[in-house]
Amino acid sequence: MLAVVGLLAIGVLAFTLITPTGQAEKTKVTVHKSSSCGCCGLHSRYLEQQGFSVGVNEMPDVTPIKDEMGIPTHLRSCHTAVIGDYYIEGHMPIEAINKLMAEKPDVAGIALPGMPSGSPGMPGSKQGEFVIYSINKDGTSQEFLKI
Repeated sequence: MLAVVGLLAIGVLAFTLITPTGQAEKTKVTVHKSSSCGCCGLHSRYLEQQGFSVGVNEMPDVTPIKDEMGIPTHLRSCHTAVIGDYYIEGHMPIEAINKLMAEKPDVAGIALPGMPSGSPGMPGSKQGEFVIYSINKDGTSQEFLKI
């Protein structure tokens, strides 16, 4: 009996040591947005609902951030998020973010240009496929994903 209790105690101790205590740390996202933009706040909430820890950097003009990151003007949207070493431009669906994080391509970021109706954080219904671009560090781009 004493041996069984001893084995049980060792098993409980081993389980405690290899089982995480508490939740895993959430992936951090910083969203750079204009203080006057409501849809950017909705996209930030969408990211939180997807399990990200979201910090918001409100500013009067997000253009300098986009310029600093090298986001081509024709691929810009209203806000820019940063996850790790990547930027996420616009109202990005979680499928594209998950693909980026899983594949870890050698790019600067991904972009969903404009403010397409029905995209996360935008009102209205989806009007066709969302074409998402990956942007290389030299500013060139290519299609990354269609959703």
